[in-house]
Amino acid sequence: MIRVVFNQKGGVGKSSITCNLAAISASQGFKTLVIDLDPQGNSSHYLLGQPVQSLEDTVFDFFEQCLTISSQRKNLSQLIQASPWPNLSVLPAHSDLESLEAKLESRYKIYKLKEMLQEQSQHFDQIFIDTPPALNFFSRSALIGAKSCLIPFDCDAFSRQALDQLLLSIEEMRADHNPDLQVEGIVVNQMQPQAKLPQQLVQDLIETGHPVLPVHLMSSVKMRESHQLNKPLIHLLPKHKLTLQFVELFNSLPNR
Repeated sequence: MIRVVFNQKGGVGKSSITCNLAAISASQGFKTLVIDLDPQGNSSHYLLGQPVQSLEDTVFDFFEQCLTISSQRKNLSQLIQASPWPNLSVLPAHSDLESLEAKLESRYKIYKLKEMLQEQSQHFDQIFIDTPPALNFFSRSALIGAKSCLIPFDCDAFSRQALDQLLLSIEEMRADHNPDLQVEGIVVNQMQPQAKLPQQLVQDLIETGHPVLPVHLMSSVKMRESHQLNKPLIHLLPKHKLTLQFVELFNSLPNR
């Protein structure tokens, strides 16, 4: 399964959702890879415990090699790094990733990631792709290469206003480049069940036929602690309510 986590709005929990679902996948015995395409590198830092500026072998090398012909190319196995947890590997981002975007775009390398994903799907049961908060070259590459898309939604009025355009953009990508791409669902994140606005927003999504997934992830300070300790919730607090929600969410998804 190749799954992209995407939303053009920042701060909706893309990296948290990507990493925690991937960690649960690995804990259940699936050989799992996280590909971080966001130059901020939050997923990379979260799972590897190092800022992306300090990493030498990253997804930057993969895309840079797409632009060159050289006998000294790095194999992808050199770029993929093992996390501290069994079955979980990371192809980390790098802060210089954006510097390649214009060249990759102009030379139409938009399908290179798809080719790599097809190859790596022979070695990994689950591939999760974290994306930048923009519909740029890297996000489009991920949408072209993925089989399914999860859309984080943070119960915010601005997120609701942008959601229809986001779904339209994904549908255009599906129609033009990747007929196999499916919107797996909207992940309601940072839910405060006692607050009226989040309840109204989620109910509106459901009533208008949007594909809202049944598990709504609660807001919890434990997520920040998890980030700070570079330890996914399944390993930090396996019995916490938010952890169990992530497990329920993962188990509700098709994972074959």
